[in-house]
Amino acid sequence: MSNVYEERATMIAAGELQWFVPFGREHCKSHPSAVNLQLRQLQPASELWSSDGAAGLVGSLQEVTLQERDKECWQLRKGVGPADNEVEFEEELYAAGNMVIWSRGSKNQASYVYKAFTVDSPVQQALWCNFTVPQNKKDGECTEVVEQTVCIVQNTCVNVHSVSGKDFISPLPFQVSTLWPTKFGLLFERKNVASEDPVSPPREPLPTVFSMLHPLDEIAPVVCRSAGPFEASRVHYVSDSTLRIVFSSCQPSVIMTYDTVQCTHTVWALRKVTAEEQSMVLKYAHQVTTPQNLMVPGILSLHLRGISKMDSPASPFHGYSLQGQSRMTSSPGLHSRTHSPSISNMAVLSRAHSPGMATPYFSGSQRFNATCHSLLGRAQSLLASPNSSFSDSTAAPEAEPIVPELCIEQLWTEALPSYREKSCQASKVFITTDLCENKFLCFLVESHQQLCVKFFESNDPSQLIFVAATTLPAKDAAPLENNDAMLVLEANGSLVLYTGVSRVSKVFVSGLLAPSLGLSSTTSQPCTPVETISTPAKAVGRHLSCLEEVVMPSPVSELKGSTKHHESSWSWPEDCTFQQGAPHVLALRDPVHNRVTLVSCLLLDLPTLPQKCLQAIKFILPKETAVKVLIKWYNIYNAPGGPSSHLEWNLFLTCFMTLMGYNTDRLSWTRNLDFEVPLSPVIAPKKARPSEMGSDDDWDYQLGSDYHNQVESRRLASSLHLEPLAATPCMDDLSAPPQLDPSAPLFPHLPAVFFVLHLVYEELKLDDLMRKGARSLVVMLQQLARDLQLKEYIDMYWRDYPSFIKAFKECCVIDAGKCFMIRPSFFQTEPPCVFRWLSSCLRGNAVTPFPYLPGICERTKLLVLSFALYVIGDHSAVTSDMSKYLAKVSAGMRGAVTMEVCGFTLKDLESVPFGVALPIRDAIYQCREQPCSDWPEDVCLLIGRQDLTKQAHKATLLARNKSVSQKAPAASEADDEEDGMGDVDQEVTRLIWSRDLRVQEVRRLLQSSRPVRVNVVHLPEVSDHEYIEEKENKLLQLCQRTMALPVGRGLFTLFSYHPVPTEPLPVPKLNLTGRAPPRNTTVDLNSGNIDVPPNMTSWPSFHNGVAAGLKIAPASQIDSAWIAYNKPKSAELANEYAGFLMALGLNGHLTKLATLNIHDNLTKGHEMTSIGLLLGVSAAKLGTMDMSITRLLSIHIPALLPPTSTELDVPHNVQVAAVVGIGLVYQGTGHRHNAEVLLAEIGRPPGPEMEYCTDRESYSLAAGLALGMVCLGHGSNLIGMSDLNVPEQLYQYMVGGHRRSHAGVNREKHKSPSYQIKEGDTINVDVTCPGATLALAMIYLKTNNRSIADWLRAPDTMFLLDFIKPEFLLLRTLARCLIMWEEILPTEEWINSNVPQVRTHSIIQVPASEDVNVETLAQAHDYIIAGACMAVGFRFAGSANSDAFECLYKFARNFMQCLTSSTPTMGHYNLQTCLSMVLLSLSMVMAGSGNLRVLQLCRFLHKRTSGEMNYGFHMAHHMALGLLFLGGGRYTLSTSNSAIAALLCALYPHFPAHSTDNRYHLQALRHLCVLAAEPRLLVPVDVDTCKPCYALLEVTYKATQWYEETTVELMAPALLPELHLLEQVKVKGPRYWELAIDISRGTQHLQSILIRDGVLYVKLRAGQLPYKDDPRGWKSLLAPSVNNRNPEVRTFKPEAISTFTSDAALVSFAEYFCKPAENMKHKQDTLALFSAILYECVTQENPEMLPTYIAIDQAVQSLQRGEMCETFALWQIKLVLELCESRVLQERRRDPRGARGLLLSSEFLPVMKCSADHALDRWLYGKTPPNAALRSYVSGQPFADEWDTSMLACFLVYHSIPSVTKMAATDLEENSSFPELLLRFTQLGVPVRALLRVAPLLLKNADPSMGNGVACAIPIF
Repeated sequence: MSNVYEERATMIAAGELQWFVPFGREHCKSHPSAVNLQLRQLQPASELWSSDGAAGLVGSLQEVTLQERDKECWQLRKGVGPADNEVEFEEELYAAGNMVIWSRGSKNQASYVYKAFTVDSPVQQALWCNFTVPQNKKDGECTEVVEQTVCIVQNTCVNVHSVSGKDFISPLPFQVSTLWPTKFGLLFERKNVASEDPVSPPREPLPTVFSMLHPLDEIAPVVCRSAGPFEASRVHYVSDSTLRIVFSSCQPSVIMTYDTVQCTHTVWALRKVTAEEQSMVLKYAHQVTTPQNLMVPGILSLHLRGISKMDSPASPFHGYSLQGQSRMTSSPGLHSRTHSPSISNMAVLSRAHSPGMATPYFSGSQRFNATCHSLLGRAQSLLASPNSSFSDSTAAPEAEPIVPELCIEQLWTEALPSYREKSCQASKVFITTDLCENKFLCFLVESHQQLCVKFFESNDPSQLIFVAATTLPAKDAAPLENNDAMLVLEANGSLVLYTGVSRVSKVFVSGLLAPSLGLSSTTSQPCTPVETISTPAKAVGRHLSCLEEVVMPSPVSELKGSTKHHESSWSWPEDCTFQQGAPHVLALRDPVHNRVTLVSCLLLDLPTLPQKCLQAIKFILPKETAVKVLIKWYNIYNAPGGPSSHLEWNLFLTCFMTLMGYNTDRLSWTRNLDFEVPLSPVIAPKKARPSEMGSDDDWDYQLGSDYHNQVESRRLASSLHLEPLAATPCMDDLSAPPQLDPSAPLFPHLPAVFFVLHLVYEELKLDDLMRKGARSLVVMLQQLARDLQLKEYIDMYWRDYPSFIKAFKECCVIDAGKCFMIRPSFFQTEPPCVFRWLSSCLRGNAVTPFPYLPGICERTKLLVLSFALYVIGDHSAVTSDMSKYLAKVSAGMRGAVTMEVCGFTLKDLESVPFGVALPIRDAIYQCREQPCSDWPEDVCLLIGRQDLTKQAHKATLLARNKSVSQKAPAASEADDEEDGMGDVDQEVTRLIWSRDLRVQEVRRLLQSSRPVRVNVVHLPEVSDHEYIEEKENKLLQLCQRTMALPVGRGLFTLFSYHPVPTEPLPVPKLNLTGRAPPRNTTVDLNSGNIDVPPNMTSWPSFHNGVAAGLKIAPASQIDSAWIAYNKPKSAELANEYAGFLMALGLNGHLTKLATLNIHDNLTKGHEMTSIGLLLGVSAAKLGTMDMSITRLLSIHIPALLPPTSTELDVPHNVQVAAVVGIGLVYQGTGHRHNAEVLLAEIGRPPGPEMEYCTDRESYSLAAGLALGMVCLGHGSNLIGMSDLNVPEQLYQYMVGGHRRSHAGVNREKHKSPSYQIKEGDTINVDVTCPGATLALAMIYLKTNNRSIADWLRAPDTMFLLDFIKPEFLLLRTLARCLIMWEEILPTEEWINSNVPQVRTHSIIQVPASEDVNVETLAQAHDYIIAGACMAVGFRFAGSANSDAFECLYKFARNFMQCLTSSTPTMGHYNLQTCLSMVLLSLSMVMAGSGNLRVLQLCRFLHKRTSGEMNYGFHMAHHMALGLLFLGGGRYTLSTSNSAIAALLCALYPHFPAHSTDNRYHLQALRHLCVLAAEPRLLVPVDVDTCKPCYALLEVTYKATQWYEETTVELMAPALLPELHLLEQVKVKGPRYWELAIDISRGTQHLQSILIRDGVLYVKLRAGQLPYKDDPRGWKSLLAPSVNNRNPEVRTFKPEAISTFTSDAALVSFAEYFCKPAENMKHKQDTLALFSAILYECVTQENPEMLPTYIAIDQAVQSLQRGEMCETFALWQIKLVLELCESRVLQERRRDPRGARGLLLSSEFLPVMKCSADHALDRWLYGKTPPNAALRSYVSGQPFADEWDTSMLACFLVYHSIPSVTKMAATDLEENSSFPELLLRFTQLGVPVRALLRVAPLLLKNADPSMGNGVACAIPIF
């Protein structure tokens, strides 16, 4: 007999038809040039189809010509968007005339214009193409970035427009027939010239295929690697003019060609060319010769590289030569296309000239003349006009050969056909996949109406293997990507669906004329247009108009074979006659998603359940069987008049039960399924319709329904007081049980199909949204389990659905003898139950790996691994040891399935059953309580920490955010805008210093933009002229202070401003005028009454520019153009601009200044500008050894120039700046050559003619500082410098002695002595000592080298003290202490210990002789004390150490008392110097803290303007003030080696005497202290309000030799200590969510926070108030609960919910479920419970637990009422209770730090547990005799009561009672004793509490009432 499972003639239905019109056409109608396109004359399809038949169609299109219509073409594709964009959309590229329209649209959004282009000449072709651009990373890796582009082909060029906005114009050097997009770029197919000159000499054939990998690259020929059967492979250019490209693909990278001579198709692999192939083809090109010897060095190379002599001089390609060969042969992957120096002239010109300008160079007969070879190389014409002779062409000079970039390699060639027809070229080629993901290459030979399908494999992506070819009859075809199928149009007009080579079925499209089998060929005139019809994925959103109207004249065979497959050029079939009423199907085009134009097949999105089942079945079956099964289902599902979505499961059951061999008419539960779905001839024959009046069968069907059995049976019987009705038994029950058909396709695989469907069932149990699907699937599973005789599975399904499964009793017979049934190795007789597995985890039992299907049961996998990680505590569960918990089910006949890593979101967790989700929620809550601060953003989102999520965004407090609160009030005060300090963040400063106005006071002290008050009393004896002079002298004194203010202001406003790129930087004025009271008259220094020093404002203006530039934050977005834009026009402001440049270097922005601009500024010869630039670029390149900066600095240092170099006239201060710049650039590198030069420069002698004679001290100091920076901290480990004797030489410079002879390149420069300064051979210690001392200090910094430190000890005899200047004692003391870093102590005793004994004895003993100089001793004492204080300042810089502060403050007060005394012993200048140094030390310690006592000292000294208070002292005092408020309190000082070096340069203890003094120290170096600043202010920002707030921090210090690990509390905003001293920083509760930043693993995360303005997002807990509103916590909504211990259930008002949360769901819940209403009076307990639950959830901030609370309560109530038809809810309660008793919770309760238990309330769960126990115990012992149902279950006897059935299943599940089979296997005998039962039940995993309830049943002589007593005595375990 015939096999009933063979495919029959079937038909499936497609979606509805909708008219389609390209969106671009409609858009072009509104274009200004639309009249030229004549598109307005086209009529819509509705008018065309309304005409009378074919005549009307033809008549309506008489006005449209073929030439006009040929201009229009379009193509569609699947949308290409970002990876995170899951919305499917379509893209259309429409070209008509000079316009190209790129539009997008989807089923949810109407089409819109994405990009539109208009070009100068008609568009020949428009296509999408992706180019690959290499990107070099900092770590040296090279990555590739894909750039999406649209290419528009014109006659003479290709316009390339990228999505990112880049535009390119690539001129075409030859006529192009077609462009093809590939994986690597574009392929150009050269147009073949029909008439080539036959008289011309023989020459090498010219290439026909070229490539362009990027629009900026040049066009290169493509090479071919071919190998014959008897010859080695050879490489040659693709020059066969008979080959035409018909198809290109990116994935896989292949092309298909057609040989017009042999009429065969060939598939080629397209790849990058190798270096070997490059050399082979270039060598071959050179060796090609002709008999006339005219081809040397090869006509190809000549043509590719030669220069056409007839090119016009204006041609952009005239005289072109290649520059890029070396690039291609070296490393093409690392080539940067955008900034390559080897960009050709063509590429430059193509960007410089518009298309209109380039057109004349490419048009004209002499350029593309048909009588000559028109091959052109990379961007130039290769041949001249026809007038030029061949010898002229070959006489061109030889250029280097062209380098190919792509290679094609033959993969497959079509067998030679027996016929030789010219028209067998493929008109359409595409790649499709079948349902089993096999790939096929299909090409349509339209002339023979054949579709060739070629199967290929690609195990290795680099190799494709073509296996088998099949030919299908087809007139047209199109792939359907979403359906893994293709739609084929057969010759008779039928549409057939294929998947691979397997025919699925015909496709029925309503609205199309059915294909006629007897079409007569009565006419041959092709004169009718074709309407195209589209069936979109959904019947919405597409354009309801006609697509096109095509007129195709008859003799168009060339066009039919054209490769322009997207042109609207189809011919009407000659054998077709028109019939009125509906269109015929003529062709298919533009397949997108699951639709094609003309006709598309619509496959509705399958619901999740059938889709999952299909995936599982397809996964486990062999490929052939899987294809048959899927085709069968596809036909049934898509039959005309198919099912509605809610009934398709019945259709699925019928289909697959039939495929497994069941006769669905013999089973009672499948018998009526056909009535519930629309009848299909595929499923069953049409049955007679029953009577309209109904029958008894209807009542029987109702009684037998699932709804009646499970829901209404007991209710109906109890309400009507009737006996439960039994359904009428079916007649079939009396007959023999049906047998399964062994010939069914799925019969041999029945166990495998059953098992995978069971795993799908387990997966569905983990999704609350698919609970209905699980109930539907269990019907089929129980039938299969009965027939396969799997009792354990039947018992498990019965426990899940007790009353439902009980109704099914039918079994079918499986005759295993007739057919072998395959039982796979992964099949388990013990049914896998995911709930049971999770329960075992919670109880701590050993678990076996749970089986799962990769890619299908992903939820099972994730939840199993989550339990293994959290409950079992195996941290390797999700990484390496996954196989311990998961067993991957794999089919031997199928390959491994790629498993995608899927994660859960909070939204997904809502659909997980509450018992399974609770451990995960608990873990999430624990992570929410104690998260890591550096977790990624998606993890923070999962745990519900919005503060961490926002922190992961790397947000900063930008100036634009601050302007809302700051600049609005400041606008009313014009003065605030001018002082340059209005950008300091006032929101933060108000929090830091909230109790006073110290910031406003600092702004008042540091402002220099307003006139000063000149208050001079006019004495009677003073004349007016003298009075004016007195006022001006007073103003001059005040101006000394004003000019010193910018240095401090720069420190105060450090990095506080984000400039606007379109506005110049505001620079506050340096106002040197005054106002004299009482009339407020202006006092000016320019009156000429007093002498004003020349250039007095030069350096102050420089400092003012630095202060303005230092405001710019490092994160600001500025560029070279903005820096140049700020350059002033007037020369008066040049000094400010010079300082501005230096500031840009200090904040790192000067590196953005173009090199050209740097040299332009240096060549101006402006001294200040050179100083600022040199120091700025050096600071920006700190420690980098940058060679370009080194060369820049060396020009300004004579010692670094060669001996024979020209001497440059470099100003002295510029030399000083350059020397310090060398130290900065080479800081810490230990560079020998620079160290040697700098060591010599410290003692550079004066030269002849006043050379090196002025300000020698500053140069020597700069050389010493630079030497110290180069060898910073190296100590004795100066590698390679032992011969230099650096420490000995420096010691000699320090103490004096004979000068050593210079060695090296500079020895000639020091031979001639100075004619003015006679120093002889002795070292001038006054010049060299400071630099040498500080160099020693920096070289041996923190090394604790006592031998070097002893060199620097102050002498202890009066005789030696007389030889040392007191200032040098300060330097020596400071240097010695810096070397002995660890010995510095913040005590008065330690500071005094640095004073030598001679001074101590002199104080004790009154001097009796003249040898003791009291003033010398006093000066030595004070300077040594000042040096020791500075050492304390350096040691504790930025620490705010209280001991150091108190100690230094005491010495500062002592110096002030001495200064204010009437007779100071050591002079005002010395005391003032020491006081300034101690004040600076104080500010270093308290940097950024704004300490009030230090501010008072600074303000006191600010007021002192008379006497010895000069410009330098004011600078020191205001530097101290600036350091005290460094960066507006955001910054403080570091104590790193680099920071100490910068501070030594900036705080050198010799300040200038006047504003132009640079003798001892260059003033510009004062700003280098910025390099020591680091951000350490942590600013908590409320994540909800985005405002800074207070938060309590817990800072843990690491243990050191001075103290143990210590924890302190800080109220943030607060300055943190140096990060290397810290262990942890933690945001402490209870007001805010806790957040710990662990610094022990690295400081990078905390540093990134501090750099971004220190913003640390914090989240306020529910019911809490910020510290600003509630400092003591007494106003909190939760505060009353502290004092009132009574329960809050009754006192909680639902109206208060809005103060805890703004969640709309919770507010609505409180409104509708917690407020008492009229109809809720009898449910007060429910209201109280809901109120208590809501209060618990919102106060503990876990509102996600509200559904869990309610679900537990509803489940327990359902159990108490005995209405639990399913046991899923009881499983969840069981899992929750087991979690409470699990090891995880027990350990947490024992942990003293984690007092919190489970998420659920501690009172709620025991109540629920007791209620559930009581309900089950009442059922167990409530009847007489007790345990009846349980006894029946154990003995295997039936029991009829449905209520007992449900409750028994609940009892077995709740108490973990094993199945009857397992209990029988343990051999439980009735006379067993209780200990034996306990032992055996323990082995079965049954808890003791369950045994106590079951024991009376199993023990033979037990009293039946004993169990009740036992159960009541021990209700809870």
